[in-house]
Amino acid sequence: MSTLILSLPRTGPPADYSYTLTADGHTALRQASASAALLPEPARPGGEVVAVVPAQALSWQRVALPPGLAMGVGQPSPRLRSVLEGLLEDRLLDDPAQLHFALQPGARAGEPVWVAVCDRAWLRAHLQALEAAGRRVARVVPEFAPGPTDSGAPEGWALGTPEDALLVLCGQGTEQGVAVLPLSAAALALGGMNAPSTDRPAPIQAEPAVAALAERTLGRPVVLCTASQRALKAARGPWDLAQFDLASTGRTRAMRQATQALNAGLHAPQWRAARWGAGVLVAAHLVGLNLWAWQENRILAAKQAGVRAALTQTFPQVQVVVDAPVQMERELAPLRQAAGSSSPRDLEALLAAAGAALPEGHLPSALEFTPGELRLRGLALAPDEQTAFLARTQAAGYQARSEDDSLLLRVEESPR
Repeated sequence: MSTLILSLPRTGPPADYSYTLTADGHTALRQASASAALLPEPARPGGEVVAVVPAQALSWQRVALPPGLAMGVGQPSPRLRSVLEGLLEDRLLDDPAQLHFALQPGARAGEPVWVAVCDRAWLRAHLQALEAAGRRVARVVPEFAPGPTDSGAPEGWALGTPEDALLVLCGQGTEQGVAVLPLSAAALALGGMNAPSTDRPAPIQAEPAVAALAERTLGRPVVLCTASQRALKAARGPWDLAQFDLASTGRTRAMRQATQALNAGLHAPQWRAARWGAGVLVAAHLVGLNLWAWQENRILAAKQAGVRAALTQTFPQVQVVVDAPVQMERELAPLRQAAGSSSPRDLEALLAAAGAALPEGHLPSALEFTPGELRLRGLALAPDEQTAFLARTQAAGYQARSEDDSLLLRVEESPR
């Protein structure tokens, strides 16, 4: 999915935003820093802008929601905001009215849930600055979130600069959120990251700027992980901190989810096998349809060649075949006249067909004949009589139609 991922700085706007541009949500096409006005657009139309809230800007609170609480459809209800303020009032240092709350995905009443808390004015200022620059944020995600890690074990990330290095701990248990501590031996011991070498040590991922410091502090190698890689992983998570007064409308969310699903199906690596399968299936159908059309064309060409051969073999004097049925009818006409036989185009045949189809007691006042066509004038048939006449003539192999006070009867042409 085409995505522009922005890391929100701790300071308010105006500020430079570190960004990662990706076409599939897994691989970075470009990464740099720029002001809001100079940020690039998503790689494809319909792409989204995702803002990542740094770990230092969030605090995590575990609360038990009261049973029967209305959660709202698609977004938390205003009453839920008041309930959260009451539950968290004694745990927060700042006034709850100045803070922004966001519930974990799939939160349900009567169960313990995680609540992300950050400064409301700071977050709103960044979102407004980005929207003013034409980069409307579709989702707001945390850089790190509580819950199981990819490895299933506690994990740590060393990030920042050597002068201000931090250690972020995740996956410490269902009751433990995201811990942000100074990078030190004490912090590693607190998080259980300095396990003895005989045990399986918990993995530590570090930014290149603090990788050497983390290895010296930990006493073992670390895995390099850039800020861009963390941003890509955060954007793929299920969280969306844009809730309550920052939430999008239900229609906007539905359209965004549909666009995300479509873009994921078209570009995400995990759908590559399905895309290949669909492409092979479409190609097989196209090849099959072309083969079937080619076979039908061969059969039709063989039939047309047979008709032309029948004409030239029966009438050798015909050298050029333009319309075989018409030319054969033209060649048969003098033979039929010489033999004294009639054809459906003759006057006798047309009169016989008209006499058999006309209702009893109805006679024309005048006749007009041209080869293959007979016009009967002076007939005034009722609608049901006219319908019966048309049906009888069609059954006899003729076409008939009504024109004012006359009926036109002609030989029905066979489809070619």
